[in-house]
Amino acid sequence: MNRKSIKKNNKRIASYRGRKSSFGKEKRYNSVGLSLNAVNYYGDLAPRPQRVSTDISFTRPGIGLSFIHRFGPRYSLKGEFMYATIKGSDSDSADPGDLDNGIYRYQRNLSFRNRIKELSVVAVFDLFENQSTYISRVRWTPYAFLGLAAFHHNPQAQAPATDLNGNPLAQAGQWVDLRPLGTEGQNATLLDTDANAGISPYKQIQFAIPFGIGARFRLNEVMDLWADIGFRYTFTDYLDDVSQNYVDLGVFGNDELARAMSYRTNELGSPPNPNTYVARDGQTYTVQAGYGSEFPDNLRGSKSDRDIYMVTSIRLSIILGATFHKAKFR
Repeated sequence: MNRKSIKKNNKRIASYRGRKSSFGKEKRYNSVGLSLNAVNYYGDLAPRPQRVSTDISFTRPGIGLSFIHRFGPRYSLKGEFMYATIKGSDSDSADPGDLDNGIYRYQRNLSFRNRIKELSVVAVFDLFENQSTYISRVRWTPYAFLGLAAFHHNPQAQAPATDLNGNPLAQAGQWVDLRPLGTEGQNATLLDTDANAGISPYKQIQFAIPFGIGARFRLNEVMDLWADIGFRYTFTDYLDDVSQNYVDLGVFGNDELARAMSYRTNELGSPPNPNTYVARDGQTYTVQAGYGSEFPDNLRGSKSDRDIYMVTSIRLSIILGATFHKAKFR
């Protein structure tokens, strides 16, 4: 090689900056996961009116199945179906000795359970990148996720032993669907001057924004363990069937079950501050003042806030199309 060629090659070496890394097909992979979840609810039936108030004793289990596609050194897309239950109860959570907030919630005496069926798609962003194949993925990495979810919900509550007139209810002790009852007047003809005028039945299929943080740990060549905590910010205030005002108990007509599920303070005993009124059906009802009757200040819930549920997950995932044998000798 002559001196001119050597000089030319030296210039090429000096100016070489390397090829841009590409995330090829051999570095992308799919995996499936099974998760066990703990689910908590934040809403109108929380112990206190604060946004982050919840009752840990009502934590309920859930299960999830997921499909994960890794498409970049830091990025994955996860689709997941989850089945879970949320629950709340004024009588068990609210403090009757709290004269500012707890006593109101305790006397309201509402309760519910709701079985959630959720389908979500979230983008997962790893803190530590992996430019290699699945065999050389990092030992562990923190991550954050954000996405979109659609879910079906159906709030229920246990029917009391009797209706508001003291007559036995046929559904006593049974879990009954609350939405068809229209407990806040959704199925009734309300006056234009009523606090809940214009209310309509809520939809059982809703959307939510899932977001949260977690960490993923490599167990072996083909298995990972995920641990994360996430929130579902929903666009409904009716996960608990509670949102707006009490209505005149006469608007329920002959539906004694709907009336009994709308106003439940009487189950605690004789009201300490009774209010007797003649309802629109011509019947006379005695309720606790501030509950069970039409008035702008007789709040059953707070429609200004949307309900939230929190999901804490432990997930085991397995990479598809890979085995221990391939991983060892590839």
